[in-house]
Amino acid sequence: MIPEKVRVVLEAHNLEAVEFEEGSTSTAGDAAKKLGVSVGQIVKSLLFIGKNKQFFLVLCSGNRKISSSKLRSVLGVKSRMANAEETFQATGFYPGGVCPFGIEGIDIYIDQHLNQYDRIYPAAGNNASGVPMTFDQLVEITCGILCDCTETMASG
Repeated sequence: MIPEKVRVVLEAHNLEAVEFEEGSTSTAGDAAKKLGVSVGQIVKSLLFIGKNKQFFLVLCSGNRKISSSKLRSVLGVKSRMANAEETFQATGFYPGGVCPFGIEGIDIYIDQHLNQYDRIYPAAGNNASGVPMTFDQLVEITCGILCDCTETMASG
């Protein structure tokens, strides 16, 4: 079920979430399989907490990983990934379903590598959903700050 605060944002922007059975898209790979798209088109929403106790939400492609050095340069502070409880307390969403819509008081950073895809899919507030949209729509709706904070994942 899509949370009300997400549904309001989706309706305001004429977007519709695709929903699956509960818990079926908790990883980028699972979501890509369900949607029939490449893993790179899945938007990972990762919450970080800086040494300054400030939260930051980073959106990146499902086939990339956060570069600690790039992230520190972008944020201006050393940070760590928030745990599940911190993520829920700060966003109202659990990991695997963090939605970048309806987030208040947290700066959102969008990795520029997402721009290579015509259609991308962030979660809609649970681990069984995706929202088909364009990169430009994601930037507009989230008022996200564009950055380069990822690197390619090692294959193997």
